[in-house]
Amino acid sequence: MSRRSVATAPLQSVVPPLEQHQEYLARCGLPRNQSTPQSRGPSKHRLLIVDDDPDIREMLSDYLEAEGYCVESVGHGMEALDRVAAAAYTLIILDIMLPGMNGLDVLRKLRASCQVPVLMLTARGETVDRVLGLQLGADDYLPKPFVPQELAARIQAILRRSRSNRDEIASAIEIGDISLDAKSRLVTRRGEVVDLTSVEFDLLRVFLSHAGQVVSREILQREVLGRECTPFDRSIDTHVCNLRKKLGATAEGIDRIKSVRGSGYLYRRMPSRQS
Repeated sequence: MSRRSVATAPLQSVVPPLEQHQEYLARCGLPRNQSTPQSRGPSKHRLLIVDDDPDIREMLSDYLEAEGYCVESVGHGMEALDRVAAAAYTLIILDIMLPGMNGLDVLRKLRASCQVPVLMLTARGETVDRVLGLQLGADDYLPKPFVPQELAARIQAILRRSRSNRDEIASAIEIGDISLDAKSRLVTRRGEVVDLTSVEFDLLRVFLSHAGQVVSREILQREVLGRECTPFDRSIDTHVCNLRKKLGATAEGIDRIKSVRGSGYLYRRMPSRQS
């Protein structure tokens, strides 16, 4: 089956039938009795769905609105960019396979102007698209087919991280020439601002908090992405790679983040500029 045929398959193949929900819920770590959405009342969270399939847009909008979100949807990339330029969204759900400007191009343009969290919808098995999406700054991805509960779980994890970081009271962390202010969510290198996505910021915060210690992939996945690590999920490694590139090496040419084979990653502890 071609990539396009997977991405535009009938609705019942994108969202599996009801009898498969229990298996998906168990895989997502959700209670098995959560098979239908319950209205949660008004929400301050404003979501934008970008998918060229009107049936999928309608189904996801109905489900997420019943979950309490304020939802808007569009079918084209340029329309999505226009919406984002005119209004503030809490999170964007972006399909990769869009007509005209594809989802990766939309993401690239989004990241040139804003850091709103983006959850990408991809065709199952398209590893290249998922990796490229993460490299361009997507916060997470979800392969089709999926059930709405799985999408809701990913959204909740992203929003929970953002809320936790906003509520966190912490002074700035400074390791070497890198400074991180958790309250303003600002990162600087030698006094110059480093533009990070929300996931990259959270990842750096964990590294700086444990500088000089090895942090496992399992802990990073749980703390940064809000889900357990699975054998074939390399999302966290892609985010680490992106963070490495943006931070660059130290003035002495030393890599800040070291891969520890079979264990995880280590952020090298270096004296602060005042030392």
